[in-house]
Amino acid sequence: MDFEQDIEKCLEVLHAGGLILYPTDTVWGIGCDATNEAAVAKVYELKKRSDQKALIVLVPDEREILKYVSGPDLSLFDYLQEQVKPTTVVYEGAIGFADNLVSEDGSIAIRICEEPFCKHLLKRFRKPIVSTSANISGQPAAPHFTAISEEIKQGVDYVVRYRQEDEVKAQPSKLIKWEGGKVVVLRP
Repeated sequence: MDFEQDIEKCLEVLHAGGLILYPTDTVWGIGCDATNEAAVAKVYELKKRSDQKALIVLVPDEREILKYVSGPDLSLFDYLQEQVKPTTVVYEGAIGFADNLVSEDGSIAIRICEEPFCKHLLKRFRKPIVSTSANISGQPAAPHFTAISEEIKQGVDYVVRYRQEDEVKAQPSKLIKWEGGKVVVLRP
């Protein structure tokens, strides 16, 4: 797994407020610094998506959730460790994110990412990274890199080379909300 050059270039673009196109533990994502309002606005613009629709954020571990969410239920982490499919959780009480990323009710959708490239990038960047499917809003998510439209590829500041040849059909994550120690499935 030689992705060091991709990591370096992504870090440069993310620090400059730019957009990256990168492989995640699910579908390819359009990413940016989740704390940079101008960068988040560029994602909405590229996707032609209403900023009323939330975007997912990736973090490398549970510690980051404790840093960016006020008072999460810690029993949720036990549930997440049992999951086989990547699982995104809608948390109440988002802290420190770009304002245009947080839902009106103060919630944020976060996934702990285990994919080696993403995890490495997240740890090196030391901030959450937006991850939204690499497609125009309303279009189907691309199951692999070759299915991503030229409009999206041209609209970002850097396209990661790592895993471009991977033809395994990717699926979006499971999306849940954790309410009073119980799982509410929003997307299976």
